[in-house]
Amino acid sequence: MIEFFNRRLFIIFIFPLLLGGLTVLSFQPFNFFFVNFISLSSLFFLINYVKKKSKSIYRAKPFYKNLFILGTSYGFGFFFFGIYWIVYSLTFDDSFKVLIPFALILIPLFLSLFFSLPIVFVGKFLNESISSIFLISLTFSVFDFFRSTILTGFPWNLWVHSFSWSPEVLQILSITGTFALNLFVITIFFFPSIIFFKKKGKYLFLSFFTILFFANYFYGSYKINSVKYEKDKNINFKIVSAHIDLLEFQNKEKVIVKLIKYSNPDKDKATIFVWPEGVLMGEDFDNLRNFKPLFKENFSENHLVVFGINTKKKKTDTQNTKYFNSMVIVDNNLNIISQYDKKKLVPFGEFLPFENFLEILGLKKITYGYSSFSPGKGDSIIKFKFDSQNLNILPLICYEIIFPNITGKSNNKFDFILNISEDAWFGESIGPYQHFSKAIFRAIESKTFTIRSANKGISAFINPSGKVLKSLDTSEAGNIEMSLPIIKKDEEGYRKSLIFLLLLITFIFTFFILKKFKL
Repeated sequence: MIEFFNRRLFIIFIFPLLLGGLTVLSFQPFNFFFVNFISLSSLFFLINYVKKKSKSIYRAKPFYKNLFILGTSYGFGFFFFGIYWIVYSLTFDDSFKVLIPFALILIPLFLSLFFSLPIVFVGKFLNESISSIFLISLTFSVFDFFRSTILTGFPWNLWVHSFSWSPEVLQILSITGTFALNLFVITIFFFPSIIFFKKKGKYLFLSFFTILFFANYFYGSYKINSVKYEKDKNINFKIVSAHIDLLEFQNKEKVIVKLIKYSNPDKDKATIFVWPEGVLMGEDFDNLRNFKPLFKENFSENHLVVFGINTKKKKTDTQNTKYFNSMVIVDNNLNIISQYDKKKLVPFGEFLPFENFLEILGLKKITYGYSSFSPGKGDSIIKFKFDSQNLNILPLICYEIIFPNITGKSNNKFDFILNISEDAWFGESIGPYQHFSKAIFRAIESKTFTIRSANKGISAFINPSGKVLKSLDTSEAGNIEMSLPIIKKDEEGYRKSLIFLLLLITFIFTFFILKKFKL
């Protein structure tokens, strides 16, 4: 047995894969954040162990190759167990089922590069020292930033997301932003390693970061309990979730009747109804006008309805028609009051990369229809008047909620965040819970009330401190209603990305100083 655990197969393949897979327990819906102390600290010692063995029993194998395999194994476990649920979207169309094995293996394998590459880059410089903890932490955080931004970006299950259950820990987000706090969290998870170092001052550093962590927690707790919202006026919202199966979407009239039923409109009460994305999937807004009598009969001039729908635009006869995944706000006559076209599209889900080539192979996007959606253009803030109040809304469709840079670029010039989503694609998995947790981050970062409506997902009102005020679970249908204040906010005079950069520079200087003093 001991011989097996010492074998190269176990050390660089099996064990890191298990360590990476263990991290899924730190995210929603489990929230066992402490497993990351075990996972990342063990990974640190594993890298150093492979480094030593590569000079002896592994010397027949290239050192960097060993590190690359180790990082790939860890990353594959991290993503395979963390985002396995993405293959559920391939089960609703028989033509996609053949792709399930490829998606289950190739996507985690590609994403594992964001672990294998940083380990290869810094592995040679690591040893059992405090300086090495700073080096690997800043490297992991930089590659998390790369993963979140390059190509279309995929900031899913960042290490900081393992604290989505604790608004107290996350309050500093409104100052630092996601990536700076993510760097701090990564460092905290690596730091238990120093207990086993033979270095002076290790307990001083361990105590410092422990105090820093609890100081941040107490700061967050104080901020939550002391904040008082200076408000102009309240706006009444009603979130509707009908828990509709994807197969039901073909009968649009039945879907609309069900949504109106759960909306339960009070014609005398000024209300903005928020329906989920996807419930009118595949339907063009122009065709929706057939249901104008239903809207006219059930809603009044005091109402606006928000929902997701496909729209199309064609400026001239020589231009091809462009299709958009849109969020529209309509009145009771089905007139569009405001519209937002989704900018961050899901690769293969909403658009087909290299479409001209892949269409020849018979591939298409996963969502209904053959043509890819086009990304929206223009301002991300939608503006309209409601109940004698001018409103500025930040609309986020589906997985746009996972991107910190969207709220950052808007510079807090909005009164509310509206997020509509179709989480039925995730099946009965951990996906909807992970998806919902990102909304908590956006609320805290922007210090804004967030309204989220998700079909077969978690629908909720979230306050600017990240507290869930009311919610509907993944299996619930119905509505939740709240009157929310418009909060007066100052525009941010700094960029959170600059804070992240300054923190990275601080870590670099700290690494060289500690290395100079052999700590």
